[in-house]
Amino acid sequence: MLIFNKKKRIQYLGFNDFWFSLIGILILSFITDYLFSKSFIRLPFSIAIWSWSVSLFYTVCDWIILRSVLIFLRKKFPNFKDDTKRIILFISSIIIVVTLVDYLGGKFIKFFFSLLGDNINHTTQLRILLPVTIITTMTMAIYEAIYYYIRLKKSIREEEQTKQIIIQAQLDALRNQAQPHFLFNSLNTLRDIIDQDPKENAKTFVDNLSNVYRFIIESGNSNLISLEKEVKFVKAYIHIQKERFGDNLKVYWNIPTQNLHQLIVPMSLQLLTENAIKHNIVSKSKPLEIYIALTDNKISVSNNIQLKSTKLSSTKIGLKNIEKRYSLITNIPVQIEKDNNCFRVFLPLLKTSDLKC
Repeated sequence: MLIFNKKKRIQYLGFNDFWFSLIGILILSFITDYLFSKSFIRLPFSIAIWSWSVSLFYTVCDWIILRSVLIFLRKKFPNFKDDTKRIILFISSIIIVVTLVDYLGGKFIKFFFSLLGDNINHTTQLRILLPVTIITTMTMAIYEAIYYYIRLKKSIREEEQTKQIIIQAQLDALRNQAQPHFLFNSLNTLRDIIDQDPKENAKTFVDNLSNVYRFIIESGNSNLISLEKEVKFVKAYIHIQKERFGDNLKVYWNIPTQNLHQLIVPMSLQLLTENAIKHNIVSKSKPLEIYIALTDNKISVSNNIQLKSTKLSSTKIGLKNIEKRYSLITNIPVQIEKDNNCFRVFLPLLKTSDLKC
């Protein structure tokens, strides 16, 4: 149960509330008793204990039920953008719970004391319910204030992590494209194009090479970009690679234009395409086929598996980087599937409503 599970309490409440709950229930029960009964002032101690136990009973019921409602609402509405909705629902729940506990609790206490031979009449009065509701709301507001503070610190920390990861991805991507073998291959390809004649082909190649570097630099400060921009970037990158590999590299696209406005993590499609080319054989006898398509509001990037016999050293910008960036931005996960013949990654297409903040 959540009440006995320290890890779960911290996860949904922001802190371990065991002592807060215990002390809070005792203090509230004494305050409630003092406001409405003054049992320890006007009654003998033994009778005052019985009278106070009624206030304790109501306080425990209110606290446990409302705490459960609080946790349920936090599970259902975990993001900052849902705070207003969650708080309105919680305040409404406080009014309903306090009223029901007072009514049903009164019935129970009347029945319980009747078994002991005492006749107690309990009537629900607005002058009692209103202060109890206010006190309960103020107490639960402490939970909300602590929760907000913890989430705010976490959000700031995650934002810093996101910036660091994006910068690292940008630097690694630049490093990848600036590696001697990439530049060497690109320049060799450009020379071959020039030797074979068409000036326009050479200009197109240089434009695409320039677009690749420009995109990497310009997207460095962005958590998300439009799919349209990412596709344009990937096509520029693929054009460079196809000049090198020719028809041995086959890339198939199936992305409807109406989805191009949706959002995606920068350089994610390009990175998956680059990894496919980097780790697999691309030859006339074994052409590499890459499929980029829209599937259930996700972009799937898949390729046939034909791994090179010599493994290249990793630049550590791979799937973990993409997964981490998505996890900091949204709760929708990146999916990875692999079998003997195919490797496939699903990248969520996002709307502003899918973002954490």
